[in-house]
Amino acid sequence: MAKKIAVIGIPGKWSTEVLADALEERTGFRLVLDMAEVHADLETNSLWARGVNLCELDGLAVKKISQVYSPNTLDRIELLRLAEKKGVRVFSKAETIIRMIDRLSCTVTLRNGDIPMPKTQVCESVDTAMEIVKTYGEAVFKPLFSTKARGMCVISADLDDATMRAEIEAFKQDNPVMYIQQKLDLPGRDYGMVFLGGRYLGTYARVSQNESWNTTINSGGKYALHEPPQSTIELASKAERLFGMDFTTVDVADTPDGPIVFEVSAFGGFKGAKEGIGIDAAALYADYILEELA
Repeated sequence: MAKKIAVIGIPGKWSTEVLADALEERTGFRLVLDMAEVHADLETNSLWARGVNLCELDGLAVKKISQVYSPNTLDRIELLRLAEKKGVRVFSKAETIIRMIDRLSCTVTLRNGDIPMPKTQVCESVDTAMEIVKTYGEAVFKPLFSTKARGMCVISADLDDATMRAEIEAFKQDNPVMYIQQKLDLPGRDYGMVFLGGRYLGTYARVSQNESWNTTINSGGKYALHEPPQSTIELASKAERLFGMDFTTVDVADTPDGPIVFEVSAFGGFKGAKEGIGIDAAALYADYILEELA
């Protein structure tokens, strides 16, 4: 009997739809859902959307849990545990995704795993944050819940104290716990290293096309093929194994002291894999999902 696998993502968005296309091609079943459509009945331990009990499906492939990350995103993921309890395979496991959505949780896991990262400090005090900026010379302030550099800002030690304090206080208004990372002088590119079921598939570079401090596609970056040395692949593999995602990308950059890891993605990027490496990650992921369910 053909498997019934729903895709949870952003209906209409390319990465969500290509995964749904790949699964439909293999199973004849298509259901694309935004988690905003889902409601949970905790009396019967069921999840419903569009008249379908998701707990009666074979699998749920989570491509995106929300358009913008926030603490509410964690609640959406928690609901998926109801389906897991009923025996539905969630790709990737709900508890694993939860650990990765929160930037601080992801960072602590990486640091506990002895993964080299940019110098990072976390605080709630504006005075402490000012001292950190002065120590680092230039610092990137990152929201705990964000993607593609949204909400991030760079604050320089060159500012006078009043201006620096004002910029930090402005960031703190929406981010009471401040995640502060030393800004590194990178060569205008960083890398997304793609893994499927723990197997390394390849690496794409995000190459800056302008003076933006980050290389994200939202800021004008472009994808290109990159072939890292084996030592970098081994580092990314070590980072990926700390989480055990079904599909993910590890964000890596080269520094004069060697490669460092920024984060391990909760969902991974299909477009970078396609445009940068030339692989159809959605098709490979669909095949993997069906192999796992078999």
